[in-house]
Amino acid sequence: MISGRLASGHQAMTYELGDVRMRTYVITGGSDGIGRGLGLHLLGRGERVIAIASGAAKGAAFLTDAARIDAADRAFFLQADLSTLAGMNRAIEATVTISTVVDGLVLGAQRFQPHRVETVDGLEFTFALAYLSRFVLARGLLAALERAAATPVIMNISSPGGPSGTVHWDDLQLNRRYKGMRAALQSARCNDLLGADFPVRHPAARTRYVLHNPGFVRTSQPESFPEPMRTLSKTLARWFATSVDRAILPMVERLDEPPAAPFSAFLRARRLPLTTKAFAPESAARLESLTSSILASKT
Repeated sequence: MISGRLASGHQAMTYELGDVRMRTYVITGGSDGIGRGLGLHLLGRGERVIAIASGAAKGAAFLTDAARIDAADRAFFLQADLSTLAGMNRAIEATVTISTVVDGLVLGAQRFQPHRVETVDGLEFTFALAYLSRFVLARGLLAALERAAATPVIMNISSPGGPSGTVHWDDLQLNRRYKGMRAALQSARCNDLLGADFPVRHPAARTRYVLHNPGFVRTSQPESFPEPMRTLSKTLARWFATSVDRAILPMVERLDEPPAAPFSAFLRARRLPLTTKAFAPESAARLESLTSSILASKT
């Protein structure tokens, strides 16, 4: 089910803010943590934000916070289960009903899953939510992004180029030896390859694809960790993690001034080299082929 500030018969439109066109940003995982902080920041400066997430209560809280900063008419919440293919597709359809133009797509939906869970599509939950939804939404909203007046951006919030984790080519759904961290790290490595493959699949696109690692940030994510990992993460966060308000600043800069290159990766404000095996073109092509086969088998 998808719900939000979308009245029946609402027509997609472009809004004007003074003499400058109001930009539209779509944020998955937009009702909590970094996504929520980024969304409220963008609303606060006059942009329009479509937040997509699964929780109705946090979505309502996001809209309430938007109203407090006089942005109620520019804030939308779409309730969608992005771990399911139906939820991904309905989110795309609802988004383009609100706006046929998207200036920035921020892909941040993720949730740590300590035990293996299969979605209604028969897919491993972390693979579906943290990787496949990004694959599907980026492609589904690319036409809307390409209509943007300025350079459009897809920002994939992950941990690009990390030394840990691997793509389990013979067991993408982790039917064997599942661990929550193994699944999370595999999704990160899949997102590395997803970014690397974007300019290959879309060589003529104006849209820039940016992988962004915000670093260690104080959010509610540790609540989904098992003990004692949860307590340890919360303790470390109090001392070492960055606040959401600070973590979003490099993200805003990348959205406002996209890199000239079709694909780039960042750790906070530092640009990362794309020459490591994490972004290997042959691996990216292999994953794209496997992912397309998975999607074709589910239709």
